[in-house]
Amino acid sequence: MELVWCYVTCASSEEALAIGRAVVEARLAACANLLPGLTSIYHWQGRIETGSETALVLKTRADLVDALTAEVRALHSYAVPCVVALPIRGGNADYLAWLASETAAPAEPRTDTNRAGDA
Repeated sequence: MELVWCYVTCASSEEALAIGRAVVEARLAACANLLPGLTSIYHWQGRIETGSETALVLKTRADLVDALTAEVRALHSYAVPCVVALPIRGGNADYLAWLASETAAPAEPRTDTNRAGDA
């Protein structure tokens, strides 16, 4: 099972807290860490911008990144939120096992072969 560290930037600590809580409650991430006081410098709409942000670090499984990204996008105030996943190559085995156990189970394939109208 591949584990990842997702890096998200948020407009405020309040936004990061709300997003972090939502993805942990949904078990899309086992843990969320907020790192306030971030200063970002970036290109946006033809200009160089500087702004204060809060970094949000989410630890999860690689197979949940798409669902986690969709949830972040739904809750985020930015038109193009930063959500990037970086592989976790190693670490405390007990912690990594906990991380895997606290995230949502992979989706089960449908076994129902009945179609509408079948009796």
